Order: sequence, then C-alpha cells, then structure tokens
Amino acid sequence: MTDDLQMWTIYFHPRDYPDGFVARMWVISSKGAAATDMVLTASTLEEIRNKLPLGLTRLERDPADEPQIVETWL
Repeated sequence: MTDDLQMWTIYFHPRDYPDGFVARMWVISSKGAAATDMVLTASTLEEIRNKLPLGLTRLERDPADEPQIVETWL
C-alpha cells in the first residue's frame, strides 16, 4: 500500500493541448510532486469533470497558480 497522494489538476488551453481542457494526474510523495502519464482531455469543463474518478474533492485555484490552471481535485 502506498502513502502517496494522487491529485488531478485541470488546465485550460495549456501549450500542449491548446484546443480545450486537460486533466493531469500528479502523485505527491515524500520526494515531492511528479506528473504521471495519466491525462484526460475534453472540450468543456463539465466534460472533463465528468471524466475524473468518483469521490474526489474540488479545490479552488490558488492565485499563485499558473494562469492555465482551473482547479485541482484530491
């Protein structure tokens, strides 16, 4: 069993997907944060939210986040 925390960050028009929304899964461990290969894409925010795993909690974006970040889900 792992103690790593998984989180999904939703981006709007990131450089590598300029036509819509992307959700990327990150793993937070004692070694820091690392992006995984898990990526979801969609045309709308509602569509990308519906693709996320069930049971997550939404966190508002922090003003210090990159401008492409919409929100994060834990």
